Amino acid sequence: MTLPAPDPGRTCLVTGASSGIGAAIARLLAARGLGVTLVARREARLTDLAGGLASRYGVRAEVIVADLADESSRAAIVTELEGRALEVNVLVNNAGLTTMGPVSRSDPAQELAMVRTDVEAVVHLCSLLVPGMVERRSGAVLNVASTAAFQPLPGQAGYGASKAFVLSYSHALRGELRPTGVTVTVLCPGPVETGFAEAAGMTDAEAAASLPKVMWVPVDEVARVAVAGLDGNRAVVIPGLPNRIASAFGWLSPRGMLVPMLAGRHPALRT
Repeated sequence: MTLPAPDPGRTCLVTGASSGIGAAIARLLAARGLGVTLVARREARLTDLAGGLASRYGVRAEVIVADLADESSRAAIVTELEGRALEVNVLVNNAGLTTMGPVSRSDPAQELAMVRTDVEAVVHLCSLLVPGMVERRSGAVLNVASTAAFQPLPGQAGYGASKAFVLSYSHALRGELRPTGVTVTVLCPGPVETGFAEAAGMTDAEAAASLPKVMWVPVDEVARVAVAGLDGNRAVVIPGLPNRIASAFGWLSPRGMLVPMLAGRHPALRT
């Protein structure tokens, strides 16, 4: 097992913890008696979750409000942790967002905000917090990618490329850290009912129609598989057998065949 024992001076930092996968992972970590630091932009939701976790599990649950797309806001997370005399021994880079539609009609500001959140924040927080783990020779990193990482994704080009980066980065980081006692796991969920797609402008009906029902995995099950994979020091975790099969198909399929098929199915590209 690689998850650490509870320690009052150490914490599990979970980004994007105000809802969805991040909130579900935070609950599971707290259920193991681990203190958690919840990071997102929505303070009220974080505060409600932290209070519930502290009451139910008797753990220290703290809140840091931050915009993961902003470099100074990310750096301030570490400053805040130092002020609270906390060391991070589990880092969950879960915060993420997507845009929808063709690049030719994209909003440059939204595209950059996505890349800063989905890519830059992962690199920045790993660069800030992994050195301390290596020095202590103890720690675990969970980076959240997606099954979109295994093939190009017309209609969400920047999102698919961002998650491909996270997958590759996590593999490389895991290789670097192998002798240090610090582990790295990358979570690649398929479709999950979290409001993620709706926030980008796709209705629940459109999202459901774009992928078979068998591929949808409940958020609590995604979190359970993620934490089990982190604890078991697995390199890649893909919840649901259909998603594992689809990821292998996407990874191995010729792009000339696969990409036109995906473009034809994506709701954001239909006229």
